[in-house]
Amino acid sequence: MHTSPVAILGGSGYAGIELTYLLAHHPRARIEVISSDRWVGDSLATHLGIEGKPGELVYASFEEAAERAKSCAVALLATPNEVSAQVAPKLLAAGCKVIDLSGAFRLTDDSSALAYYGKEVVGAKGDVRVGTYGLPEFFRDEVVDAKLIANPGCYPTAATLALAPLLEAGLIDRTDVIVNAVSGVTGAGRKSTEAYGFVAVDQDVRAYRVLAHQHTPEIAQVLSRRAGAEVQLTFTPHLVPIARGILSTAYGRLSVKASSADLTTALANAYAEEPFVSVVRSPNDVSLKQVVGTNRCVIGAASDASGRVVVVSAIDNLLKGAAGQAVQNLNLILGCDEVAGLTQLRRFHT
Repeated sequence: MHTSPVAILGGSGYAGIELTYLLAHHPRARIEVISSDRWVGDSLATHLGIEGKPGELVYASFEEAAERAKSCAVALLATPNEVSAQVAPKLLAAGCKVIDLSGAFRLTDDSSALAYYGKEVVGAKGDVRVGTYGLPEFFRDEVVDAKLIANPGCYPTAATLALAPLLEAGLIDRTDVIVNAVSGVTGAGRKSTEAYGFVAVDQDVRAYRVLAHQHTPEIAQVLSRRAGAEVQLTFTPHLVPIARGILSTAYGRLSVKASSADLTTALANAYAEEPFVSVVRSPNDVSLKQVVGTNRCVIGAASDASGRVVVVSAIDNLLKGAAGQAVQNLNLILGCDEVAGLTQLRRFHT
């Protein structure tokens, strides 16, 4: 079977490592080049234990890999925002499609992008201002023909999948949506500070970037697009002492009379044909153990007589929140089965 050459830039970060495992034996994609300045000259087998011919591939420097990637069909960027902003336009100009896992191309509003990502990122993008938002459950038809895909953030993936169908159906008041979410420490990346080390996080839970997190405008942007009107959002992330996973709890108020069963039905109908989204009977039935090591999202919703709504969702931040979703988008670009390479996971690399 024909395989398409792909490049992974940023192959030694958490998301880059997950991408490597997912694509090493992918039925329709072949890793042609992979970068890691730390591991230059070492093989995939040496660091990741990947067997067979894929394991013989060696890591190149970023500069070398970025140049060689121009001849690939698709480049997957697991790189910092400022790096993605610089390299993506060059790859696109060379005819290589790009799936970017950073936040550099997610926000459609330049003022928000400047406020949350800085002039270093916004200025480096040139005329390539924004990518196709790669949340397949909502934008699959756009992804298929896209040249630049902005892979969604992990928190936005969990929150948007939970809330968008209910906002679209007019079941939730869009003027006061609250999302609280907890995430494992891998969300901070491998080059995170000592504040994310074991001693700092063990037996502790804390909120961070309160009212200033870069995923706030991203969540609001996508929810507003799906709702057809502006959604007013408060988002607060929390760090918990686990390796991976996101549990997102969203709060709102009913805009029409609706029971818990009505909410569950609306979600179930929205995702009836989706291979990676499962709707359960109650928020009490959502847990991280259901999703960690998979590309799945599990969602449960409830309401009470006062009109309060709670929607809980769970994903693996490194898979459905990053690398798994990127491969889902890659499958769409390559015209192969959307679930290719994503059905038999449950491997723990962190």
